[in-house]
Amino acid sequence: MQQFLLDHEPMVRLGVFAGLLTALALAEAVFPRRARRQRRGWRWPVNLALVALGTLALRLVIPVVAVSAALWAEAAGWGLLRWLGLADGAAFAIAVLALDLAIYGQHVAMHRLPWLWRVHRVHHADLDLDVTSGLRFHPMEFVLSMFYKVAVVVALGAPAAAVVVFEVVLNALALFNHANLRLPAAVDRILRRVIVTPDVHVVHHSTLGCETDSNFGFNLIVWDRLFGTYRARPAAGPVAVTLGLPECQQSHQVTLPRLLAAPLRGLGGAPSTTAMAKPAPEGEPDAP
Repeated sequence: MQQFLLDHEPMVRLGVFAGLLTALALAEAVFPRRARRQRRGWRWPVNLALVALGTLALRLVIPVVAVSAALWAEAAGWGLLRWLGLADGAAFAIAVLALDLAIYGQHVAMHRLPWLWRVHRVHHADLDLDVTSGLRFHPMEFVLSMFYKVAVVVALGAPAAAVVVFEVVLNALALFNHANLRLPAAVDRILRRVIVTPDVHVVHHSTLGCETDSNFGFNLIVWDRLFGTYRARPAAGPVAVTLGLPECQQSHQVTLPRLLAAPLRGLGGAPSTTAMAKPAPEGEPDAP
C-alpha cells in the first residue's frame, strides 16, 4: 500500500482534492450553514488566484517538497524515527501524528508572532467561510510552511508514504472544516470528538481575538483540547458569528492586490494582543 501511494502520488492527491472540492461545493449549495455576505463569483477567483500564486511561488523558491525531503532523509539515514529503529507500522503512525502536532504548533506561531501574523492574516481576511477558504493563504505562507514542513520531515525521518497520507488528509480536512456546511447536530457532536468540524473551526475565524486565538487544529481536535486552546462555539453562535478581521469588513479591503500587499501593510497586531476586541460592524453585504 505504501509503495502504491508513492508510485501514484499525483493521482491520489489530485483525485482526493478535486473530488472533495466538488462534493463539498455542491453540499454547501444544498445545506449552507450561513448566508453569504459576498457572491461566490467575486470571492472564488480571489481565493483560487491565491492558491495558484502560492503553488507557483513554491516551484520558484523552494527546490524540494515534503515527500522528496522524506525520500532524501531515508537515503541519507537521517531522522529520529529511523535512529530509534521503530517498526514500519509504528514509524508510519507516529510520523502522521507528529506532523499533525507540528502543523498545530506552526498555526499557533502564525498567530503569536507579529511578523508571521502579517502573512497569515490573509487567510483570516475572508468575509465568508466556504470550501475555498481552506486554500486561501498568502504565497509567502505557502513558502514558509513548506520550509518548516521539510525541516520537520527530515528531523523526524518520516516515511515518505506517511508524508503523502498526512498531506492528503490535511488538504482534505482543511477543505471540510472551512466548508459552509450544515451538519446534523448529532453528527457534529460525534465528529468533533476526533476531528475538526466546520462548527469547530468557524470559531477560529471570528473577529473576536479571544476566539481567533483558539481551535488551531486542522485535523485532530486532541491538540486543542490538550493545550487548552479548544473553544466549543463562538459567543454569537456558529450562524451569527462575524467572520474576518475586525479592521477589514468591507469588500474593497479584501481585493487580490490588497491581500498580496498585506504583509507590508499595517492592519493591526496579532489577535492575541487584542483578545477582548469587539466585533466590527458587518458593513453592507454583497449577497444575502
